[in-house]
Amino acid sequence: MLVRLRAPDGMFRLTVEKDDTFGDLGRQLLPKLPPNVDPPSITFSNHPNHGDAKRIGEIAKFKLSQTGLSHGDLIFVRYKLKDAAENGDTNGDASKPAVSSSTNRLNGKPILPTEDHPIDPAPLTSPEVRIKNPWEVIRQSPLDDRLDKVDGKIPRKFDTKMCRHGPKGMCDYCMPLDPFNAQYLEEKKIKYMSVHSYLRKINSATNKPELGSSFIPPLVEPYYRVKRDCPSGHPQWPEGICTKCQPSAITLQPQTFRTVDHVEFSSPQIIDKFLDAWRRTGAQRLGYLYGKYVEYDVVPLGIKAVVEAIYEPPQIDEVDGISLEPWENEKDINEVAKNCGLEQVGVIWTDLLDSGKGDGSAVCKRHADSYFLASQEICFAARLQAQHPKVTKWSDTGRFGSNFVTCIVSGNEKGEISISSYQMSNDAVEMVRADIIEPSADPAVMLVREEEEDDGSTSRTRYIPEVFYRRINEYGANVQENAKPDFPVEYLFVTLTHGFPETPKPLFTDEGFPIANREYVGESQDYSAVAKMLKVNQKAEKLDVSNFQLLCFIHKMGVLSKEEEALLCRVATSKDLAESFQLRSTPGWQTLYVILQSTGERLPKRSRSDEGVPGSGTPLASSSGSNDTDEPLAKRFAAVRLNEK
Repeated sequence: MLVRLRAPDGMFRLTVEKDDTFGDLGRQLLPKLPPNVDPPSITFSNHPNHGDAKRIGEIAKFKLSQTGLSHGDLIFVRYKLKDAAENGDTNGDASKPAVSSSTNRLNGKPILPTEDHPIDPAPLTSPEVRIKNPWEVIRQSPLDDRLDKVDGKIPRKFDTKMCRHGPKGMCDYCMPLDPFNAQYLEEKKIKYMSVHSYLRKINSATNKPELGSSFIPPLVEPYYRVKRDCPSGHPQWPEGICTKCQPSAITLQPQTFRTVDHVEFSSPQIIDKFLDAWRRTGAQRLGYLYGKYVEYDVVPLGIKAVVEAIYEPPQIDEVDGISLEPWENEKDINEVAKNCGLEQVGVIWTDLLDSGKGDGSAVCKRHADSYFLASQEICFAARLQAQHPKVTKWSDTGRFGSNFVTCIVSGNEKGEISISSYQMSNDAVEMVRADIIEPSADPAVMLVREEEEDDGSTSRTRYIPEVFYRRINEYGANVQENAKPDFPVEYLFVTLTHGFPETPKPLFTDEGFPIANREYVGESQDYSAVAKMLKVNQKAEKLDVSNFQLLCFIHKMGVLSKEEEALLCRVATSKDLAESFQLRSTPGWQTLYVILQSTGERLPKRSRSDEGVPGSGTPLASSSGSNDTDEPLAKRFAAVRLNEK
């Protein structure tokens, strides 16, 4: 009889007898497989997804007739490769065949044997990696947990014109509105709904508790890459592809929600210090925002990012751009921020050009007739958002979007220096992650990449699906356009509001310590700056340590232990006098003081009038007999001897 076997390297037809065993079947199959197949790893199954698979060693003595196989039946085969097994790869199954067994693409272009392996790793957000009951496993932020418990309904007062009921009644004209009500958002001029409002809107359409159906996580992230471990049994892409694993066509539409609604800078001095580098040099500057997320009452179920500090990483500043250098101590800075109750919430950079009028005004480069966010900036911000995913229990992958924000300081139409805040859409982040788009020389448009590389060869790491976008044409009709070769960037980001509090209450209140990585403008962080900030040669009850730059530099010194650093950060943020005295008594802080006294700030030189020299007009007795003077004892003795002469 004829038996068909579907393996990752193709379909095989073998002629066997009913009395033959599976060992005989394996001996016929092995010569047809690639030479680097590990024979003991060969498994047989009657299901495409390889359920209830059996290794050939377990069923080698069983006859084919005992399993009910008949003429023309199909058996699914999987195996591991020797090179993958030797390297300790436990996933080296049929989904990872050798490149030598590659087949042709669907477009007829063969994969050249000299091409490299795919360089992109298995994505963590692959739709194949789904979490069962994520609402029981995933631990999201306390803020999201609080907002999940909030009803979110928008209350309305009794309408004297339309309501016909008593004071305890309710009708359609006074009943609370949903947080995603479009009419309410339009009246309040709220352009985008919050992510928790969007969650309630999607959940109401996805899950119907009254029907008694099982709960389905409502949030779904876009996925525009080729799915791995396709159940069809063909070689993994780029050696093979089918309609089940290839991404569908993309239709871009403006995103209707945003994960963060407002950006609040706790103090205007934060921006003023950041702009000081541009004022001195005229070159642009970039920094990372450190703060926290809190509730925002202006938007229903809203979230705002409160910025408490800006840290500027190593960079090369130019008049028309910024070149970032490796940021080796990023983990250390994040650790200090975590001890202060903060986290990395966004990025900010300048795009300023002095108007030359001498009044501090800037040229307006970003407006409706040019662009608001350049395509290169969108790709950069999208990569940062991909590195900071939002953890949520309402998605089967445990992630949805990002809370990371992007702020740009530039000139407005009035010539004033203003801030603009943005977030990249989920489609933009996924398209950048899938390498579908690339920046254009025109900042207002984004290019759709080709599958071919620059040298004309077919890419092994990039699959480009069809991309479309919808727009309103000159006749007022909603039409669909092909996004190739380029499309407007307005489909890839959402805008955020920003501002400052009416009564600023910044977390860090002590100023005067130099900012990191500003040596090119004459600011350097050293021991003398720390000694001057802490006033090691003076007696002061209060510790002036409420400065984020100072905390980062002390952490870099490595003198304090982790417990002492945590105590230092609590003193800097809470300003508790009792904890400050506790910090002074720790061994690490005393060691730090000894180091600063020996290598830190030196005493300023005193004039002769301050030393009690005769003829200076200052009585000697007052200079040598006072107990509250900070003059060294040796100088006072010298002055006494001079007076005796």
